[in-house]
Order: sequence, then structure tokens, then C-alpha cells
Amino acid sequence: MTAGPAPDPAAGAAAGAARDLVARLDGGPGAGVVGVGIDAVDLDRFRTVLARRPRLARRCFTDDERAYAALAPDAVPRLATRFAAKEAVMKALGVGLWSFRLTDVEVTRDGLDAPALVLHGAAADLAGARGAAGWHLSLTHTDTVAMAVAVAVGVPAPGPGEG
Repeated sequence: MTAGPAPDPAAGAAAGAARDLVARLDGGPGAGVVGVGIDAVDLDRFRTVLARRPRLARRCFTDDERAYAALAPDAVPRLATRFAAKEAVMKALGVGLWSFRLTDVEVTRDGLDAPALVLHGAAADLAGARGAAGWHLSLTHTDTVAMAVAVAVGVPAPGPGEG
């Protein structure tokens, strides 16, 4: 077994600063909830819609989301939870379906870590305008339904002596 390269102290410091910022954005002291959204998707109905409209998956999901779903023996539950997440984000931002492209909201995974949201384009612009600086996301599914809850949080107000 060989040892990898020595850790870069600058990279460690940058990672620590990033973790501190994320902690502040994701509910640190003074951070407020900007919005909450929840959505549920019936798996059989979603499966039928995808079968009838094969191009819909490309309209709704990023390449990475479709690739992640394709790794499962049945892609539909993974796609359905991601669709529910996109709708939950819209609800958390107080807008309706098709207010921005569904691919502007992307559910990402990093190994076994919890799923996360990355907003692009018009979704990111709208989130910024609404004061949403961070997100909490929970996904689940059973044999019949997929669900997602998205919570948008704002930047905490500066504390005393923080400019």
C-alpha cells in the first residue's frame, strides 16, 4: 500500500472556510426559513407518463440525474423523487410549475452523502431574489409513492460586531 500525496494546507483551510459558510447558510444562528415545499408523485402514474412521453425525461432531468437513475434496476423511483424535489423547490420559492426549466433544479449525490440541491439559471436567480441562500432536502419513496421536502434558508443576519 502506498501513501497518497501529502495534504495541501491551503486546500484544508479552504475546505474549512467552505464548511463554515455552509453552516451559516444552512441554518446557523439567525438564519431564517425562506420557504418550505413538499411534493408527492404516484410512481405508477409517473411510469405511465414517462412511457407515453419519452422526451419528457430529457426536459425534466439533467444528464447526471438521468445517469444516476439509470444505475438502479428500476429508474422510475429515483426519477420520481427528483421530480418531487423540483416541484417542492418551486413551492418553497412560491411559484408554480414551469416558472423555470425543471433542469434548473438539480438533485446531486456525493457518494453516500445526503442528496443536495444545485440551482442553475432562472431557478438560481429566483432563489436569490427570494433570499434563499441554502437548502435542506429530504427524499423518500415507497413501492407506490415518491416524496420530497425542500426547505429554503436565508443568510443569517450579521451578529454584533460582524460587518
